[in-house]
Amino acid sequence: MDDELTKLAISHGTDKAIAHKYTQHYNRHFSPLRDYPIRLLEIGIGGYGEPDAGGHSLRMWRDYFPKAQIIGLDYYPKPGVAGKRIKTYTGSQGSPQALAKILDEIEGGEFDIIIDDGSHRPEHVIPSFWMLFQHVAPNGWYVVEDVQTSYWPIFGGSITPTANPQTTMEFFKSLIDGLNWEEMHAPGYSPNYTDLNIFGMHFYHNLIFIQKGDNQEGSNFVKENKLPWGG
Repeated sequence: MDDELTKLAISHGTDKAIAHKYTQHYNRHFSPLRDYPIRLLEIGIGGYGEPDAGGHSLRMWRDYFPKAQIIGLDYYPKPGVAGKRIKTYTGSQGSPQALAKILDEIEGGEFDIIIDDGSHRPEHVIPSFWMLFQHVAPNGWYVVEDVQTSYWPIFGGSITPTANPQTTMEFFKSLIDGLNWEEMHAPGYSPNYTDLNIFGMHFYHNLIFIQKGDNQEGSNFVKENKLPWGG
């Protein structure tokens, strides 16, 4: 791996390049945004209770996006991580109040990129997505890392993938059919927010990318969720 993001990840000491090999996928999807003044939120700063520890990936993102505003949220206070174009917030991703405070203070109330590298527990990951995805800008991205915990009972996962429909993986898999909501023979069907606004989904090893966009292309056969020849 020789892309610039991977090099930055290694130099800043984040595990997104070597331990997880995420940067190859981030670089593929995010490189078109590099020269724009984007807003990026990452849940999970690292370093646990040490106020000056962590922030490796925030600094990587700051250098990869030279015009970006970088925001980090962590359960522990991280005053030592904040710096040029990096702002940190304290709070649990499971707290609507903590997330609302960030949204209230960010210019425009939208992010171009949101990355969930927080608790990795479905009871946090899923509500965070429901609250924050609506605040992703058009053509922006919502990313969930470390979804291998969906298979680990200690993290609320299940050894048998389909045994627990409430795992992170099962939740995001349930959104895939919504990409084709206009093709369903379901008279009277009312599309929900994710049907209308998830433009694409990419699943990689331990990593999910969700692209925000207008998902109302129309169908060349189905009209108002009715097949011309019936169901």
